[in-house]
Amino acid sequence: MAALKHSRQREMIKEFLMTRKDHPTADIVYMNVRQQNPTISLGTVYRNLTLLADIGEIARLRVGDGVDHFDADTSPHYHFVCTECGAVIDLEMDSIESITELAGANFDGHIAGHVTYFYGTCGSCTRSQKLS
Repeated sequence: MAALKHSRQREMIKEFLMTRKDHPTADIVYMNVRQQNPTISLGTVYRNLTLLADIGEIARLRVGDGVDHFDADTSPHYHFVCTECGAVIDLEMDSIESITELAGANFDGHIAGHVTYFYGTCGSCTRSQKLS
């Protein structure tokens, strides 16, 4: 593959994602990056997010809500998805990499890895429900 040309817009998108822990959607990235660069288009944001995810510089998360979420942290880690508000949150926990071995124990093939999402109600939604 040819070397990727530098793009200020792509750098702005990546820099924005590095400041976030809430795994924003492309629309949220667009609205925020547009504050710095009013001429950037939604299409440019989508294309650059796709490119960054395809080359492994960011992670694309598909958590079942029909939209992609993006994460600048590409290290192996787990996510929690709130079924009330839709928040996608990093989970601080020990690795469960042994699950790959368990899954492969009775599988006639090679399992290279896994993606695991945990679902439930986040702390904010739980507190709001208690106040209601």
